[in-house]
Amino acid sequence: MAGYTRTVILLAALTALFGVIGLAIGGEQGMIMALLFAGGMNVFSWWNSDKMVLRMHNAQPISPQEAPRLYEMTAQLAANAGLPMPALYVIHEEQPNAFATGRNPQNAAVAVNTGLLEILSEDEAAGVIAHELAHIKNRDTLVMTVTASIAGAISALAQFGMMFGRGRDRQNPFGMIGMILMVILAPMAAAIVQMAISRSREYEADKMGAQICGQPMALAGALRKLEYYAHQRENRAAEANPATAHMFIINPLSGARMDNLFSTHPRTENRVAALEQLATSMGALPSGGPWGGALPTEKPPAQRGPWG
Repeated sequence: MAGYTRTVILLAALTALFGVIGLAIGGEQGMIMALLFAGGMNVFSWWNSDKMVLRMHNAQPISPQEAPRLYEMTAQLAANAGLPMPALYVIHEEQPNAFATGRNPQNAAVAVNTGLLEILSEDEAAGVIAHELAHIKNRDTLVMTVTASIAGAISALAQFGMMFGRGRDRQNPFGMIGMILMVILAPMAAAIVQMAISRSREYEADKMGAQICGQPMALAGALRKLEYYAHQRENRAAEANPATAHMFIINPLSGARMDNLFSTHPRTENRVAALEQLATSMGALPSGGPWGGALPTEKPPAQRGPWG
């Protein structure tokens, strides 16, 4: 129930942003039109935002015949979590990363980048899949997918207002300077909302994911690898659609754009430290090795996953 309450609050805040932009573009009439559009988009996003996000990243469905071990692993982890088997998708991106989407566990999907399958061990991949299943179990995926859809639309509407709102200065209560500020501040406000709702969710998904797979340090090792390679390999689809960045297990943005000013993810070192504490409490002591301790400063030896 708490997850649905958060969703309602989030949608209300983003809908209000739509109204303010509409007011800036066309006065009261523009605000009414924007609010009507936002209401329709909220309903549409509730049912279709997962499909939209998968299309944004050109995710392709994958069958048990194409990746039997990945499929078997996911099915076992889903059973551990008490969830139905999600749909599996693969994204042809070199950057190792993953996300989950769907309005509820019965309509959920997990998408993994091909780069992840190439560098992670089977235990590490299981930790990542378990993390995404935790998002599904916690009903985070609904909030994440709707947020990605609405935040992207806010940026587009702000740009639309800058391009076509100049001739309507008499209806625009903010003037041209206000319009320029709106173009800058509206996407930033949407990003702040994304940041605020995402960070605590990642910690909770790490904890539950570690419990689902039973190996906190495997997930910790995966996070370190993903963090390192995320800065080495550009995720082209994520750079083109930065409003979806908060959905991934690791921030997929390179930092070359201003979109990365407000990180939607907590620091990986802090997430790993929390997992180490959890491992100690579970009796699975943190292990040494090339991925223990601080993040690597040099390229670690590649570990090809079991699906290559």
